[in-house]
Amino acid sequence: MIRILTDSTSSIPPQLRSDLGIDTISLHVNYNGQEFEEATMDLDAFYADIYDMKNNPPTSSQPSPAATSAYLEEAATAGDQVIATCLSSRMSGTFESVVSIAAQVKERHPQFTYAVIDSTTNCMELGLPVIAGARQRNQGATFDQCVAAIRDAIHSTRFLFAPESLKFLEAGGRIGKAAALLGSLVKISPVLTVKDGTAETFAKVRTYKKALDKIVEAYRADTEGLGRAGAEALGLTDLVVHYIGSRTPAEQWARDVIEPLVGRSVLVTPASPVIGVHVGPAMGIAWQCARPIPGKFEAIVPEVVVSA
Repeated sequence: MIRILTDSTSSIPPQLRSDLGIDTISLHVNYNGQEFEEATMDLDAFYADIYDMKNNPPTSSQPSPAATSAYLEEAATAGDQVIATCLSSRMSGTFESVVSIAAQVKERHPQFTYAVIDSTTNCMELGLPVIAGARQRNQGATFDQCVAAIRDAIHSTRFLFAPESLKFLEAGGRIGKAAALLGSLVKISPVLTVKDGTAETFAKVRTYKKALDKIVEAYRADTEGLGRAGAEALGLTDLVVHYIGSRTPAEQWARDVIEPLVGRSVLVTPASPVIGVHVGPAMGIAWQCARPIPGKFEAIVPEVVVSA
């Protein structure tokens, strides 16, 4: 059997994970002296207090090495193959930890076959490739075909999101204080993305509404070839609306703007708190095109470690 494994920052809703047969190792969120297992948290309840977290931001920690080792040991003992896709190695040590633990398990079980993939991203930009791999597996694909499906999807996805303000990013040290002050003074609303494994600014506009409009514009540029000279239409495979904070505005945005655009209902789901608490209240979309996005990677190539 081929097992499809990811970490909890993939933000795949629990019911969808269950339906597709996706296994998860959980990162942890630490807040006010309590430790939460991200994979089993009530995310909406947690985000209800997000505005109180700006000056006391939660911290996070990697999956337990013992839990990861136990999962891989059990898979190897059962004779199963494992394909693990992790959040960006430039954001967390989770990828390196899984690679190391898998190699240790391989020493005890020489027949154990595994692949560990660096998604170079997080949230549903990570989740969509994992879903693609699971769907291939469920349709009878081989181990190599599942790995290829995940790698192809990584090259075909994009995640853009707009924070309501820069306050959380500044408080968490994710941008310099001068940049945060500048944003508040001139009312700059950034559109953020993940590029080559790290978070960066995709665009800067004057208002939050214009930031959401810029996200839609970028979506259309990718999928329809609109808005950029010479842009090729890449088509759409899947799309998810993400939110950090309140679900209500995200559902309204999905209903009023995104669903009419794509012509069908879309999944609306909270983003990983491990990621979200550094960004603060925000909305965005992650989408997967039918073909690779040109220029998706510039400085890196997503790493895949496959057992010998």
